Amino acid sequence: MSGLIALLDDVAAIAKVAASSIDDVIGQAAKAGTKAAGAVIDDAAVTPKYVQGFEASRELPVIWKITKGSLRNKLVFLLPAGLALSAFAPWAIAPLLMLGGAYLCFEGAEKVAHALGWGHGHEDYPNKENVIEDPAHLEEEKAAGAIKTDFILSAEIMTIALAAIPASTFWMEAATLAAVAVMITVAVYGAVAIIVKMDDLGLAMANNGRLGLTRTLGRGLVRGMPGFLKTLTVVGTAAMLWVGGSIIVHGLEELGFSTLGHWIHDAAYAFAHMVPASIEGAAEWGAKAVMDGILGLGIGLVLIPIGEKIVTPIWRAIFSRKPAVRAG
Repeated sequence: MSGLIALLDDVAAIAKVAASSIDDVIGQAAKAGTKAAGAVIDDAAVTPKYVQGFEASRELPVIWKITKGSLRNKLVFLLPAGLALSAFAPWAIAPLLMLGGAYLCFEGAEKVAHALGWGHGHEDYPNKENVIEDPAHLEEEKAAGAIKTDFILSAEIMTIALAAIPASTFWMEAATLAAVAVMITVAVYGAVAIIVKMDDLGLAMANNGRLGLTRTLGRGLVRGMPGFLKTLTVVGTAAMLWVGGSIIVHGLEELGFSTLGHWIHDAAYAFAHMVPASIEGAAEWGAKAVMDGILGLGIGLVLIPIGEKIVTPIWRAIFSRKPAVRAG
């Protein structure tokens, strides 16, 4: 009997350690995930366009295809690459983060420029023939395009998360990165599924609601979704510029160039002392975010001609597909 009690005590102790480890993994994953806010918001803002033009019955299946592709990107390709990077080339994390930050700055600045009528943004090939594609082929093609875009954003998310994880064992880092991958993918594509079906829900409420309030709410949802999507795009763009700029500043500090970071910190600190003491912390954070965002916009505007004239043509030459066969 005493041996059984001792065994149960050991099992209980192991269970406590396991539960503590799980709590640590979830806690670290949550903290690391918040560091990637800009890329996450952009992912949620970009994806709904990939289901535009499909019948309502095909929207969720397309999102599910993209979700599976996103998980594959993160867990099969990016997680092992991130762990190898952490183990064998930790010095490369800061430069890679800065490269990803520059990409966020470029994407954000390009959206700002396009909104102001400068440049053409991510328009399709200038002389691409418009063809009527087979719906099944079009669905596969759009899902594949979304998964390619997701790979770039997921790489940035996983790199940011990797840099945010405290030094720990290999298995703790692996579990934390896997938790980040799953949590962010579920959050992003769950939100996307809700967003793309919200107008259908509103239409059903407006047409079939038994109460006047239900019908009014339904009409409000239908009318409000275009504005909501525009707001989400604006928030996503601002978040990209803010996070991209802050990554560049932090990367420079990691490489020994701390002057810019100190200047931004001192300016934000000075601004915070010009407002009531009760909001000093929020004011300092907001001032730093604005300055990081302005820096990100400036960097992005410089990168636009490089991206449009050099990087994009090379990318399209490598990854573009031939026009689809016309539907019979």
